[in-house]
Amino acid sequence: MSSTAIVVTTINAPTPAMTALQQGAVKADARFIVIGDSKSPAGFAMDGVDYFDVDAQKAAGLEFGRIVPTRHYARKNVGYLLALKGGADVLIETDDDNIPVEEFWLERNRAVSGTLVTDKGWRNVYADFSQANIWPRGLPLDRVRAEQTPISRFSAATLDCPIQQGLADDNPDVDAIYRLVLPLPIQFDRREPVILDTGSWCPFNSQNTTWWRDAFPLLYLPFHCSFRMTDIWRSFVAQRLAWECGWRLMFHNASVYQDRNEHDLMRDFADEIPGYLHNERIRATLEDLNLGSGPGALLDNLLKAYEALIQLDVIGHEERPLIQAWCSDFSRLG
Repeated sequence: MSSTAIVVTTINAPTPAMTALQQGAVKADARFIVIGDSKSPAGFAMDGVDYFDVDAQKAAGLEFGRIVPTRHYARKNVGYLLALKGGADVLIETDDDNIPVEEFWLERNRAVSGTLVTDKGWRNVYADFSQANIWPRGLPLDRVRAEQTPISRFSAATLDCPIQQGLADDNPDVDAIYRLVLPLPIQFDRREPVILDTGSWCPFNSQNTTWWRDAFPLLYLPFHCSFRMTDIWRSFVAQRLAWECGWRLMFHNASVYQDRNEHDLMRDFADEIPGYLHNERIRATLEDLNLGSGPGALLDNLLKAYEALIQLDVIGHEERPLIQAWCSDFSRLG
């Protein structure tokens, strides 16, 4: 894993998950990048970890790092750019409350054999890995109980999947409504990967996700939107733009379990309302975009996609200089 970077942002002192990630990264010869924020503890240090506090991020030679807002999860973007600058070919992003299991450290392959879902529209992939009534954060609520084609009816395929979402056991990425009314912990079933074809949509998160270098431009997390939607809306943009490159999105077995940091569930619920109201509009808007083809068009397509979301008034206009700086740094580094 010598060309692999693991990226996390934290405002906490080292957690058990961070310790496990650090130990595994050393053994795997992977670079471990940790991005701090203004609320991070002074003097944060872990052996074998490249830690960047706010001042170090500003001094890293990135246009984006000089203008990025503080007190926001999307500062993780700086870590993505630093991984690119350092020559990473594979980037694994996770969070400081996701504890890796042995499978997390296995070799990852971009070409994946799995079950190819060809139905168009929304897909609840969690239902493909569980018999429980469970759905991923970001799935429109009117799709939670919708009938979908059983996974057993689809065929196997081997496809190029430079974005791969791993599940999380115990406390998976579900919305506040699920956490308030349905039971946890939960362990997902083990099965072969599920691959979504062009036109098939499922939210994915930033908690256990692998990206290959060609797809790094799609890592961008927006700032000027709900905190609980930043990685979800990023996932919609990434899926749409990946289709223009002939890429597919893959979901695989849980390779972490979450020991979840403390959350105010009612605050999470309030922060998720924009998704409940707008995710279908966002999907339809992105599907209708006229985009360029191939990886060479990714940065232009990214700007078009975020401009469309700004015009929808789901992302603030203050996002423009940030996404422009991201693209400028990418053009220079990548």
